[in-house]
Amino acid sequence: MNFQGSRRRGEDGITMVIDFLLSNARLVLGVGGAAMLGIATLAVKRLIERAGRAADDEKVEQKMAESWEELSLVSASPTLIKKGIEGVVMKHVAKAAKQQKADLCQQPQTSSLESKPESKSKRLQLCVLSLQERLQQYYHTRAALASHEVQRAQSLALDICTEIQGFLRSRLPDMPLGEMSLGGSLLDDLQVVSADHACLLVPLQLEASLWRLIPGEETLLTHPLHWMVRRVNLEYFPRGRSYWDRYLVGGYLSAEAVVNMFSKAVMETINWPSISSTLDCLVRPVLGGPDLRLEIRPGNVIGAPSNDQSLFITMLPLLREEDVVLTAQPELTSPWVNAWHLSLYPWETQRLAQLDTADDGHRRLTLKILKAVCRLNPALRPLEAAPLANLILHLSDSESDWSEMSLDVRFQQCITELIGYLEQGALHSYFKPAVNLLSGLSEDQVDQMGFMLYCAVSEPEILLI
Repeated sequence: MNFQGSRRRGEDGITMVIDFLLSNARLVLGVGGAAMLGIATLAVKRLIERAGRAADDEKVEQKMAESWEELSLVSASPTLIKKGIEGVVMKHVAKAAKQQKADLCQQPQTSSLESKPESKSKRLQLCVLSLQERLQQYYHTRAALASHEVQRAQSLALDICTEIQGFLRSRLPDMPLGEMSLGGSLLDDLQVVSADHACLLVPLQLEASLWRLIPGEETLLTHPLHWMVRRVNLEYFPRGRSYWDRYLVGGYLSAEAVVNMFSKAVMETINWPSISSTLDCLVRPVLGGPDLRLEIRPGNVIGAPSNDQSLFITMLPLLREEDVVLTAQPELTSPWVNAWHLSLYPWETQRLAQLDTADDGHRRLTLKILKAVCRLNPALRPLEAAPLANLILHLSDSESDWSEMSLDVRFQQCITELIGYLEQGALHSYFKPAVNLLSGLSEDQVDQMGFMLYCAVSEPEILLI
């Protein structure tokens, strides 16, 4: 953190000590202890910074003395941290944050005359608006998408869907496919910040008498989300009776083989320049990755400047049986080439919609705010939509009031609950409790997210900047 150049030499020494404590805290205290010490130190640094800008030497000494008193209140013992030191730390972080807010509201007249009108307006909003109003403002200005933006993205995605389906029917007429359609957050009104991605669902049609879907718990993989599709009745219907027999690996339908087939048949074969000319936009496949992705850019000239962002469309081969949806996503099931991913997204979105309909709640709105916060905050960006949706589903079991008036309370509660899950290192899926939705996070990511969320406990507005 950079400080003002008018500080005294003694303050530089304090800063060096604090930086040394932070750099070595993780070795002594671990991730949780280092996060707590970092929060307290943040408050100390803010006080030192304000003290450094003071003109009176006596006030400087008083500010620095108060800073060291606050630091002495935070013990370096991990045991004390577990026994409630968080409350002490939060008290002093809140004190520092409130003092900072007071400083913003009580600027000298000389500095206010020099500041820009926009900065003055933001300071006034910070001082006047309640958390409830801030959340509503954040939703409408940062999270929610404009209707024309959504319609444009959906229109482009439907045009691509029509082109691909027409090509496959003419090129591979014997391939048993269902009607292609759009899916995902763009269709379900759960996409936030920008309409920049869509999902094209490609349903495969299997003969019920020749194929059987095996739950993940019943396979050798024993993973609840890694299902397999077994070819059955070979003694009565030998190999070759089903179109999909050509993608068998070891007696099972290989998701990886299906994806590779679509990559060659669609991504590498379709005349994309011709489609780009027809749609008046640049359409090109994103090759080299494990998924089937297309990029659509406004304007059909490569390298031409455009104010509109790209739209990415992902083709998703899938299998449906009643309420079970299996997707071919090798990036999620690697290294098992035969495994199909059990998608919990339809269950989660349906459950949220049912709960909101039953009590006229705002769970989906809360989810969209949380998604926008995580997407726009670099420290929270590793948190994807699935953990946030399951966080709200778990919380809905204990909290029944999700009305608009309680939006601020539920938002703060989500922050607190998320901190608890990060401390435990596990957030279990609502529908598949054996699945830990935080297992993909690294220790450093948990450390950074924990620090940011701990700061937001006392001042949740820092997440809405």
